[in-house]
Amino acid sequence: MRKKRHFLFSTGLSVAAALLLSGCGGGEGEKTSGSGVEKKTIKVAHYFAENHPQNIALKEKFEKMVEKGSDGELEVQIYANSTLGAEKEFYDGVRNGTIEMGVPGLIMQADIPKMGVPEWPFLFRDYDHVQKVLNGPIGEELTEELDPKHGVTPLAWSANGFRMFSSNRPINSMKDFDGLRLRMPNIPNYIKLGESLGANVSPLPISEVFTALEQKVVDAQDNPIATLRSSGWNEVQSDVLESKHMFSPNIYIINSKFFNGLTMEQQKIIQNAAKESAAYEFDLMEKSYEDDKAYLKDTGIKFTNPNEEFLEQMIKAAQPVYDEVFEENDWAEELVGKIKAE
Repeated sequence: MRKKRHFLFSTGLSVAAALLLSGCGGGEGEKTSGSGVEKKTIKVAHYFAENHPQNIALKEKFEKMVEKGSDGELEVQIYANSTLGAEKEFYDGVRNGTIEMGVPGLIMQADIPKMGVPEWPFLFRDYDHVQKVLNGPIGEELTEELDPKHGVTPLAWSANGFRMFSSNRPINSMKDFDGLRLRMPNIPNYIKLGESLGANVSPLPISEVFTALEQKVVDAQDNPIATLRSSGWNEVQSDVLESKHMFSPNIYIINSKFFNGLTMEQQKIIQNAAKESAAYEFDLMEKSYEDDKAYLKDTGIKFTNPNEEFLEQMIKAAQPVYDEVFEENDWAEELVGKIKAE
């Protein structure tokens, strides 16, 4: 039986988060030894496993660059694996300032609809297309309401990757979605996509996925295969459909009040470190795909690459997602056109 030491549930999360936050002092400054300069701690929360490219990039780039660039005036503490709570909890923590930084997905789209755009189905062609869009004027447009509405400042876009369906049985055609108990994040466009494909969608936080799969509460989930590998879900799954049905980005955010309280030099150090760390993570994600696939195959996972007919059927089935967002948002159709034209 696999030890589920890194999959925490809500009660455990609340206790662990409270203990960690109280022990860290909520980011308050302390004197650096002998310098008399106030030292500030930046807690960075995310939900990925320790060996996921997101965490690797934060440790190898962001943490080192910030601490070295600030001569120790800024200390970075990285909390992987939902240690400070599931995505909603740590995002709320960044909003209210109990956590300085986070790397969430696009959970904020419930209040800020434009933040959900990158995860609309079958929108991006490849990693180059994603980076061109998100690191340009469109990416700035998507994030422009984060500070005024949620009190968080966007620093950089990073990659979760192209999402695929992993399951406990092969998905070879549209009929295989019928009745499939599919875990997806509790985000409307995800749920709409799963239902449009014919699945029975069960929204669950990522921290509960392993147990849900192991106990056969759900048959399948969707995530990039880097997450499948780093989270060990291949131990309780048998198949992957290389659908690439959606690209999921993550975004480096920092509490605006905390950020604005830093010196201009410290702000620049953090911004530069975030951009370099996120770019490094994008590169790691893209390059790791074949390695992740080979590893998963070696553990017994079977991969299905959908043929053109099956892919077109999935794209057609996803159209209700667009019909709904176009009806609700008068800016949406034009923005999709701009993204596809990049």
